[in-house]
Amino acid sequence: MLSPAEIKQKARRKYNAFLRSLITKELFFPLEVSFGRPKSTADYATLRREVTQLRDGSKEVRGFGYTIEWQTTQTRQYGTQTLPQKVYFETAADYLRLLGKQKEAERFDTAVSHTLTQFPLLRDWLIQYPQRVIKWLAVWPDLLTVCAYFVAQPPPHGYIRELPIPVHTKFIEENEAILRYLLDELLPAEAVQQEAMTFAERFYLRQVEPLVRLRLLDGSLQKELGWPSDALGLPLTAVAENDLSAYTIVIIENQMTYLTFPALPRAIAIWGQGYSVLNLARVSWLNGAQIYYWGDLDVQGFEILAGLRAHFPAVQSLLMGTETLAAFQAFVVAGVSTAVDEPT
Repeated sequence: MLSPAEIKQKARRKYNAFLRSLITKELFFPLEVSFGRPKSTADYATLRREVTQLRDGSKEVRGFGYTIEWQTTQTRQYGTQTLPQKVYFETAADYLRLLGKQKEAERFDTAVSHTLTQFPLLRDWLIQYPQRVIKWLAVWPDLLTVCAYFVAQPPPHGYIRELPIPVHTKFIEENEAILRYLLDELLPAEAVQQEAMTFAERFYLRQVEPLVRLRLLDGSLQKELGWPSDALGLPLTAVAENDLSAYTIVIIENQMTYLTFPALPRAIAIWGQGYSVLNLARVSWLNGAQIYYWGDLDVQGFEILAGLRAHFPAVQSLLMGTETLAAFQAFVVAGVSTAVDEPT
């Protein structure tokens, strides 16, 4: 026979189904919970202890929680015994008070009601993901406000923080995950870039472009390319639009190494700036270039190399092999992984 604590745990597993019933309006109570009916042949002391414990945790004693349906039977071993035959919750109030979920369920019901009034399209999504509503209950009204703006305004949009939405300036950035779920459901296909890597790209928002720093390793290339200097900082879009695949590309993680890298015929260096180098995934012409990557000989360096190779499989590493490691063994220190991808 289950204890009151085990019955509560079992009831808690029904909570998502209860939340769904608030949306579908399906009858949820009475809610029966299997509890392991006692056997009249069990040890008498154990039997009475478990029955007493079960009763002490019930609505009969506590005034809320589960109800016990009793049945008096004649047993061969112990004579007349009154034993529990059924355990169930009569009402939502009993169920929620036992779980300590009264206020949460009330707020959920209110949030769902407002959502369905404003966006009936979200009904199936709400039924499927009630816990997402629970997780973001504190900001749910503001989420609906943001959704209303995007539904009403066709793309393209401005910068995230300049949108005329009455929420605080960082709200969208802080809640991108749930907003993406909601907007994917609400917006027409033409208003969503399905393959986009960022929230801003996905929903046609302007972005502050990352700058890519490039340095010519061959002095003759400045005239050939028409650059005003042998080193430039260009928006990522500009780099993507200027095909440099005819040149050797050396991507260098660290700034000082990038600035002091020696001359190399028909080659261009790009400062990787750590994990920022992964922005280069948008530069499609790199697939046709000869690319080298020189990163730190540590865990992070290899993680970045793996990230680059995920987009550009032909990337070759520079001075990142076992020979270099052996030559500088005296400088080895412990590192900490920040990702899980393995370099290939």
